[in-house]
Amino acid sequence: MRRLIVTIDGPAGAGKSTVSKRLAQRLGYRLLDTGAIYRAVALAGRRAGVAWDDGPRLAELAAVLEIDFAFEGDVNRVQLGGEDVSRQIREPEMSQGASLVSALPEVRAALLELQRRLGAQGGVVVEGRDVGTVVFPHAEAKFFLTATVDERARRRFAELTAAGKPVDLDETRREIVERDERDTTRAAAPLRQADDALLIESSALDADGVVDLLERTVRARAAGGP
Repeated sequence: MRRLIVTIDGPAGAGKSTVSKRLAQRLGYRLLDTGAIYRAVALAGRRAGVAWDDGPRLAELAAVLEIDFAFEGDVNRVQLGGEDVSRQIREPEMSQGASLVSALPEVRAALLELQRRLGAQGGVVVEGRDVGTVVFPHAEAKFFLTATVDERARRRFAELTAAGKPVDLDETRREIVERDERDTTRAAAPLRQADDALLIESSALDADGVVDLLERTVRARAAGGP
C-alpha cells in the first residue's frame, strides 16, 4: 500500500492539531506541523530580539532553523536546535506571533523548501494553512477542516483552560476572528480550500468522528481508490 502525503488545512481552532495527530498515529505516519514551524520562527525571533514584522531578519533565522518532530507517547514533540520547545510555542503570544510571521513572503519562501524536504518521502500528515495549495499542491489526499467561529473559540478556550492557562472566552473568540482576517487576506499564500480538497465541517462532529472519515479516505486512496 502506498504511503501518501496527506494535507490538512483550515482556520485557527478547527481542530487540525488533534485530528492530524490522531490520523498520523492510526496510519503509522509522521506528523509535520507547519504551524509549529512558524511558531518556532516567532519564538526564535523573540529570543533574538527580532520584531515579528522584520521580514528580512526573520527570513535569515528561518533559513537556518533546526527543527525536528517526534512522537513521545501521545505528544508530537518539537525540537528547536535540540531544545524541546513544545510548551513554549503553544503560548497564546506565540500563536499571534506565528500569524504575523507567516504573513511575511520572505519567511514563507525561506521555509518552503524545508517543509517540502521533511515531507518528500510520503507517509506523512501535514497540518497547516497552505499545505494543500502551496507546499504540497500534488498531495494525494487533501482535506480542509473548518467549524463555526463560536465552536472554534469554544474549543480553543477549552484547550487553553485544560492546559492551566488563564483565558477569557470572548477574548479567545476575538483573537480567532482577527486571525481569520489576517490569514485569509494576506498577500502571501492566503488561507483557502484547495480545489481538490475534501471539505470537512466539523462543528457537529467530535475528533474521532473526523479522524474516522479521514482515515477511510486515505486508506482507500492508498489502495488505488478515488
